[in-house]
Amino acid sequence: MAAGLEAVILCGGLGTRLREETEFKPKPMVEIGGQPILWHIMKFYRHFGVRRFLLCLGYKGDVIRDYFLNYRNRTSDIAIDIASGTVTRLAANTPEEDWEVVLVETGARAETGLRIQQALKYIQGDRFFATYGDGVCDVDIGTVFEHHRSLGKLATVCAVHPSSRFGELGLSGDIVHAFAEKPQVTDGWINGGFFVFEKRAFQLFDPTADVSLESGVLEKLAAMKELAVFRHDGFWQCMDTFRETQLLNSLWLENRAPWRLWDREPGEKRGAEVLGPKR
Repeated sequence: MAAGLEAVILCGGLGTRLREETEFKPKPMVEIGGQPILWHIMKFYRHFGVRRFLLCLGYKGDVIRDYFLNYRNRTSDIAIDIASGTVTRLAANTPEEDWEVVLVETGARAETGLRIQQALKYIQGDRFFATYGDGVCDVDIGTVFEHHRSLGKLATVCAVHPSSRFGELGLSGDIVHAFAEKPQVTDGWINGGFFVFEKRAFQLFDPTADVSLESGVLEKLAAMKELAVFRHDGFWQCMDTFRETQLLNSLWLENRAPWRLWDREPGEKRGAEVLGPKR
């Protein structure tokens, strides 16, 4: 398990390929089974012991801010005295989360690397998890962390088998020797978007430079032989298009969501053996 570690979640992108949903809300707030995909990601990490989350806000960040400021009232029966304006919570309709959420305003147009740099001042430990706010998988995050710690590198990336729209990894054993952002065609492993970072990894880079996490940080760490890899052969799915949103919703509604680890019975599988990794 990964108790005590924090997770940084990148929540500031424009989500232009999902314009049907993101015209009025940021992509992490697009719903899967009635809950934002951000909620799913946080529930997933909490299953492995993570309870402190740093959310890097950007495009329409106020939607995320309002969601968490009103989280308890959204999930409870409440009584409102219109005359006095008093709001009384009567009962919670769902189990209460014990998350600690830090909302970090990182700018509407900042690149992903700069967004994480701006969140570093609130990270309490020496290492942390990081991920994008638009993808789910069933990787064992606790095992990823132990793998990262055993190799002693500045960062570890989960590699998955996917389509060709993501940064491809050149691997030598457990070390990444090259990082190519979004090649046209790939038959190998790609950046799955689930990371472990040593905090000092970002001290190697200009803290004010508006660079992407991929080309500005990961490519350089790979060149330094400081980017390790954890190969994940299980389920992984991002939510870039409306079709992918429909897929994730159907998995959830059919009780086949492989990432729903937090209420799974021991030995129970949900869809992973049917879907497997994308190849």
